[in-house]
Amino acid sequence: MNTLYITGAGVSAESSIPTFRGEDGFWSIGSRNYTPMEMATRKMYTQKPADFLAWYYHRFATYRHHGPNDVHRWLANKNLITQNIDGLDGKAGNKDYIAIHGRLDKVTTFHEQGEDTKILDAPWDKIDPNDTVNSLLEHFKIKEKPELNISLKPFVLLFDEFYTNLYRMNEAEQKMQSADKIVFMGTSFSVNITNIALNIAMNNNISVEVIDPDPVILPYKNIKYYRMTASEYISL
Repeated sequence: MNTLYITGAGVSAESSIPTFRGEDGFWSIGSRNYTPMEMATRKMYTQKPADFLAWYYHRFATYRHHGPNDVHRWLANKNLITQNIDGLDGKAGNKDYIAIHGRLDKVTTFHEQGEDTKILDAPWDKIDPNDTVNSLLEHFKIKEKPELNISLKPFVLLFDEFYTNLYRMNEAEQKMQSADKIVFMGTSFSVNITNIALNIAMNNNISVEVIDPDPVILPYKNIKYYRMTASEYISL
């Protein structure tokens, strides 16, 4: 059987990376003046790059050294699309997983969406903790505002951006179309990629499993719920 696994933040929770909607999650931790929904945008990156980069560095880059857990290792040889940017599936050994929202350890050159661009290693370890903002601007090649094809941008899909093939979107949809079963693990179905996958499953009558202690109940008959954590599921 060709099973496709689609994972969300719940899978990385056991690696001490906060989920987006928990009390200590990224959705509840904004900056002094902006909510996460306002901060994690292309608009903020282009208009207030210092604020954007400082927020991103403190909210995400601080988790870059965390290691994979048993669920990541169990998924290492699976057909996998993850919404997570933490890169833990790669650390666990999955060589061909799709990081549909980007990766924390990578950056791109700043470009118009849809255009080809380079994916580079992120300069997080070069950032001076005693002069964080100026150091971030220096290493991301930003003076006052980001410059196209010169400045660097975190390799992450922001709220006001759209899926492109930089994030392997066509390949992800092909994986969904060819699956015999789609298993959603640790996701709240609040982002477009899960809705796309669910619609494809419904249109093709693909069986679906949802693994979550408190799952979202979906409008689809060919579905089975496992009200448990991902680590409990892999122990069945």
